[in-house]
Amino acid sequence: MSARKELPESLEARPFTLTSAMSLGVTRARLRQPDVRHVSRGLYRPASWSFELESAARALSEASPGAWISHVTAARLRGQLLPPWLSDSEELHLSKPRALPEVRRKGIVGHTVVAFDEEVETVDDIRISTRSRTWLDLAKRLNLPELVCMGDELVRIPRFTLEGRSEPFATIDGLRLMLCRHPNLQGIVRARETLDLMRVGADSGPETLLRLAMCDAGLPEPELQIELRPGSSATPTADLGYRRQRLAIQYDGGHHLEPAQIFSDRRRDKAFEAAGWAVILLTKQDLADGFVAATSRIKRVLRSAYVSPSTAAGF
Repeated sequence: MSARKELPESLEARPFTLTSAMSLGVTRARLRQPDVRHVSRGLYRPASWSFELESAARALSEASPGAWISHVTAARLRGQLLPPWLSDSEELHLSKPRALPEVRRKGIVGHTVVAFDEEVETVDDIRISTRSRTWLDLAKRLNLPELVCMGDELVRIPRFTLEGRSEPFATIDGLRLMLCRHPNLQGIVRARETLDLMRVGADSGPETLLRLAMCDAGLPEPELQIELRPGSSATPTADLGYRRQRLAIQYDGGHHLEPAQIFSDRRRDKAFEAAGWAVILLTKQDLADGFVAATSRIKRVLRSAYVSPSTAAGF
């Protein structure tokens, strides 16, 4: 008996389509060997392959002309902000336009939707919904605070030195125009509510949740990314707070535990304190209780906070 012919190297470590295998000279008989598994129509994988979302999505996209990766799958591939219960999801979502037959693949969550050309793109050979459209698709599934967190991430102004880009992924006006094109989409009401609650300036999900908790507790809406000395290129900033009351609120996430970051944060807080500001530091412990204790603390500080003379005089 002749030795089994090895698969081409490009197919040994990832799922692949029947078309791509045959283009490399792999026969159907070879695909019936025990080291290959048939996934679904036109799709195969090496038997030894361990699930990896991007490889699975790429093969699924290749095997589904006219369709695109969407919903939770698209959000995960792009690193969009998802709630913890979805952050490691292995769901595979595939959307198709109404002109094509509905998705019929075992284990694949199929959607038949209306999407405009500018709402779908190709990234690294994967046809995928844009970040904005993915946010809209998830409006039906996420609750309001979760959707606001995801939306705030879309519209925040990035720091070029850290992220290599200076433009946000989307704008609130741009998202509003997209919603106008889909008046009957499931989740559209929640998406509209979300737009009214989104703000430019939150650098993380916890910062958004803190702002929402403060507003729910009856506090005035805080300013975001407050510069101690507006206009100065090297000024310290507070995540949120109240300039006229000189109250700076900082949410320090996990990366703030690094020694260099601790030193930088302390220098930042000292600068605010030297200028007569009160500084409140919050952490994941405050997030864990929904910022209930934090909002009570902020209320107490505001009751005795400095008020600028112009405000006291009615201006």
